[in-house]
Amino acid sequence: MKTVGVIGASGAVGREIVRQLELRAFPLEELRLFASEKSLGKTLPFKSESILLEKLDFAALQDLDLAFFCAGSSVSREWIPKAKGFVIDSSSAFRSEFPLIIPEINAHAIGNSRAIASPNCTATVLLMTLFKLHRLFKAKRIVASTYQAASGGGAALLQHLEEETRAHLEGRPHPPLFPFPYAFNVYPHNSSLLPSGYVEEEMKLADETRKILEDPNIQVSATCVRVPVLRAHSISANVEFHRPFRIEEIYEALEGVEGLAVFEDRRLNRFATPAEAVGKNDIFCGRFRIDPSQPNTLEFWAVGDQLLKGAALNAVQIGELLLRG
Repeated sequence: MKTVGVIGASGAVGREIVRQLELRAFPLEELRLFASEKSLGKTLPFKSESILLEKLDFAALQDLDLAFFCAGSSVSREWIPKAKGFVIDSSSAFRSEFPLIIPEINAHAIGNSRAIASPNCTATVLLMTLFKLHRLFKAKRIVASTYQAASGGGAALLQHLEEETRAHLEGRPHPPLFPFPYAFNVYPHNSSLLPSGYVEEEMKLADETRKILEDPNIQVSATCVRVPVLRAHSISANVEFHRPFRIEEIYEALEGVEGLAVFEDRRLNRFATPAEAVGKNDIFCGRFRIDPSQPNTLEFWAVGDQLLKGAALNAVQIGELLLRG
């Protein structure tokens, strides 16, 4: 992987990928950064350098041994089929076609593929907590509600939330992004509404859960909500299993799971919040309890930094798997 490229480097996920490549000492000889025309001429820091943002073209793509795509589905669909080297895509463009990988869960699914997809951020937060339990007790049905941060909508939504919040507190008007306020408000996820009444984000969570856990029979129903939090997603899950379990077995199963931390102090009624998760690599989980209304059913809460394990960190970890062959 001598020459590595990040396509969409000026965005929230792209900037975090660049930072993770440096923090994790990813072995490369040259890093090239690509962005849209409005960002051309700007630079991003990497180690002791300032790297100029370029416009992607066919010749540049052929020079990359590994390309991280994080510029959205339309860019991925246009350029990934033209790539010569390895590709890791953070968009949803090819998640149904490429191996869909969370390294701690299904690294084996990469096989000999040269193009790999990184999952939806909410699916990652859910499955980092669930996968070990699924292997032991076999998940039958999942009902999930998500509380998704502005970072999931990219750098523009992050900036809008900050500016609108400041304007609200100062009592001055701010140009609306939606037909409703975002600051101090929540709203159902505004991805495309499907004929079923679900939105695309909710169907991603369902489809990707089944694919990553390698079980097409799991039933999944999700409600995705955007909340006025900057960059950590939360999820509440109700999971029915085929096999019975004791609550003690849940904690035993999750002990020592790489990339996962149980965060709770029941004496203080204290569980993880997005504030604790920001900047942390681990997914935090807790508030495990048995649902008294239905047999073999577990409730839990999980929180994770959307820009780290939910996106950039997971993509870089996939790159590290490719390096190891």
